[in-house]
Amino acid sequence: MATSRSNDQGAAPDRGAQTFGHNGVHPGRWTAEVTEPMVVFLIGMRVNKLLKIRQWWITRAMPRMLHRLAEVPELGLLHVEGFTRGRTSLMVQYWRSFDHLERFARDPDVPHLDAWRRWNRQIRNSGDVGFWHETYVVEPGSIEAVYGNMPPFGLAAATALVPAGKVGQSAGHRLDPSRPDAVPVQPY
Repeated sequence: MATSRSNDQGAAPDRGAQTFGHNGVHPGRWTAEVTEPMVVFLIGMRVNKLLKIRQWWITRAMPRMLHRLAEVPELGLLHVEGFTRGRTSLMVQYWRSFDHLERFARDPDVPHLDAWRRWNRQIRNSGDVGFWHETYVVEPGSIEAVYGNMPPFGLAAATALVPAGKVGQSAGHRLDPSRPDAVPVQPY
């Protein structure tokens, strides 16, 4: 499930008057425009013991959480992308702030806290299933992103997609406007 929220009304981010190609692809070079602090939260799990299928129940908790977050944009989730490789899953979540993320994690009225408590009771340090997360606070001016011939994805789907040339052609210039905007390969 993917969700994209960028304002309190739950509307999709304003991407301006852009020409969309086939399947929502934006031809050309684009970047994410981050104008306010936000949080990138990586969360995942790993099945360590394949025969312990009964311990995989944790995989059913995430869809309920994402459904609730999609229903209530005020909870602060802006966008989510999910990936799986072998026994490991990864979800990249973009949150309005760390306070929003923490409130969601601790609120007894949303699905997360119950799943967290159940994990601690049933799986704890058994080694059957692994769990992990990483949290990054992203400040405006501290990120660089480029998307070539892509539909809105990742950070750009959580914020705003703008032509790369608006911010800078080179990665260094997009990170630090005082750096020269020189590129070794002419941009398209």
